[in-house]
Amino acid sequence: MIDPRSPISILMARFEDLVDIGLRSLIGDDPSLRIVAADVTADRLDAVIAEHRPRVAIVNLAALLTAGDIRRLHGAHPATQLVILATDPTPGECDQLLALGATACLARDVERRDVLNTIHLASRGLHVLPCGQRATGGHDMLTPREADVLGLLRLGHSNGEIAAALSISIETVRTHARSLFRKLGVRSRRELADLSRS
Repeated sequence: MIDPRSPISILMARFEDLVDIGLRSLIGDDPSLRIVAADVTADRLDAVIAEHRPRVAIVNLAALLTAGDIRRLHGAHPATQLVILATDPTPGECDQLLALGATACLARDVERRDVLNTIHLASRGLHVLPCGQRATGGHDMLTPREADVLGLLRLGHSNGEIAAALSISIETVRTHARSLFRKLGVRSRRELADLSRS
């Protein structure tokens, strides 16, 4: 069990110098956050996450070989929440990253407070969608509740289990599931599972 008073442990992947300096400064200014590993290359992420077991890993999407690396990391280290930083991610790209196991997807140019809020929310397993998306793509974004339903669907929970976990009705679960299936371009749980494995 995690002690809520202990600092949130953070792993930082390798980023370009200016992004790296900004993230280190931002995290260093928050006494409730602690960097346990930094400047981790994509090929070492798995080993370093296994060694340090951070609550949150901040990952550079551009450094990964494929989006499937997100799924693999999430599967191997489900207790570590993955916050993905990307350059101008589209709503569809963010949806896919969440479907593959990311807890959050952020554009690199977000405000300082949004990065900190995302780290704190992600450390509790809450899905976080990007701020400042262009209005033309906003209709494709998952709502926070849809992201919660998606996370539980990916874990194989039934509609009844999801309803109980989120304190909502089964019909509300069905409504959220239909909406997120439409947004992700899938028609069933099976297709969602196939998307997550791709």
